[in-house]
Amino acid sequence: WRKPRGIDGRVRRKFKGSTIIPNIGYGSDKKTRFRLKNGFYKFLVQSPADLEMLLMHNEKYCVEIAHNIGAKKRKEIVERADQLRLHVTNRFVRLRAEENE
Repeated sequence: WRKPRGIDGRVRRKFKGSTIIPNIGYGSDKKTRFRLKNGFYKFLVQSPADLEMLLMHNEKYCVEIAHNIGAKKRKEIVERADQLRLHVTNRFVRLRAEENE
């Protein structure tokens, strides 16, 4: 975001229908800030050991596996999260179909 400074700028002059300028009053409530639609807070995980931090907080935090984690470690993280009853937001990413079926 850059503050509009043009002499004829519609946004700076706050014309109806144009983009609104960010202001202090547009922030979300402190109680619900950073909360996802499902009611959990997101926790980024890069290894199965990171899940141990959420052992007592499975009602409040959900797990999101980092984008640079491979399929093998993803599978370990998802299995461990199921044992700890943690919700995984991107659990079906990079899943291969079972080849022995």
